[in-house]
Amino acid sequence: MRHLEINSEKKKNTKRPALTKQVIFLILLFYLTIVLYVTLFAWNYGSSFGPVGPGGRNYNLTLFQSIYRIAVFSPDMRDPLRILGGNVVMFMPFGVLVSLLLKQTKKTFWIVAGLSMLLSAFIEINQFIFTYRVANVDDVLLNTVGGVVGACCIQFILFLKK
Repeated sequence: MRHLEINSEKKKNTKRPALTKQVIFLILLFYLTIVLYVTLFAWNYGSSFGPVGPGGRNYNLTLFQSIYRIAVFSPDMRDPLRILGGNVVMFMPFGVLVSLLLKQTKKTFWIVAGLSMLLSAFIEINQFIFTYRVANVDDVLLNTVGGVVGACCIQFILFLKK
């Protein structure tokens, strides 16, 4: 009888992590839907206004150029915090969720960094092709930092939990 109790406990424990991973995956899909909507469809704040305004399709391939311009030429700290900080914060959930889905190894950090960079580059390329927003290499950098910060936060929490 004791053997059956142990087996049923093992079955419960093996189903729990799989269910947790499925929930995390669904949350990740929901998050990605929101990010793609906000970055590609929602509004053109920060846009170059396309053919009706200055610039048409616009891009920046010079690393740190827009970060410098936003930091130096903003009248106060609100714009740099909102624009630059927003790019970092927007990708922190991605880092947390992807990190939770991966087996915890030393490669997790690099995998999250690579996936964050690829997702951000995908968004920026699509912004250039399909919207009148500015495709910006600095956004790729800031989004990647956000993904890594999110992964580091969850790794730290998991470390403390052990």
